Amino acid sequence: MKAAIRVKDSIVPALYAVYMYAVFKIILFKFSSIDIPFLWHQLLRNLGNLGYIKDRWETANVVPFASISSNIQSLSNHDLINLFGNIAIFMPYGIFLVWMDQKHQISLPGVFLRALGLSLCLECSQLVLSIGSFDVDDLILNVSGGLLGYMIFRKSLRKKEG
Repeated sequence: MKAAIRVKDSIVPALYAVYMYAVFKIILFKFSSIDIPFLWHQLLRNLGNLGYIKDRWETANVVPFASISSNIQSLSNHDLINLFGNIAIFMPYGIFLVWMDQKHQISLPGVFLRALGLSLCLECSQLVLSIGSFDVDDLILNVSGGLLGYMIFRKSLRKKEG
């Protein structure tokens, strides 16, 4: 039994690290290569002239459900991928939060805050680095995905225990 616990203790964090790498790569770099010198250039340029960040902020979607509603109305393949992709990419996050919670203390509000924090970090990174656009609806969809993953995994654990 102790060997199984040790395997879980090392494999789960490793899987989580791979998952986090994938999330950052997909959301920030849209599957392209990660170019650290380019990111450094973008950061220095944008911090040296905050007008770049201001311009990006002016094109950001800060109206909740505006892009979700637009995506639902047009329902192209891209829109469906955007809607369901933003949910699906954060579902494992909710699962990992439960899986790595040794003391079983993670709660729905805790998952909400963690998913919101991670998603906000990614959205702000897109804004500051000029490598995407800030969209409040992405926050809504990402957090929904984290909560959904949490609830599904919790429920499956309860069924398994009882």
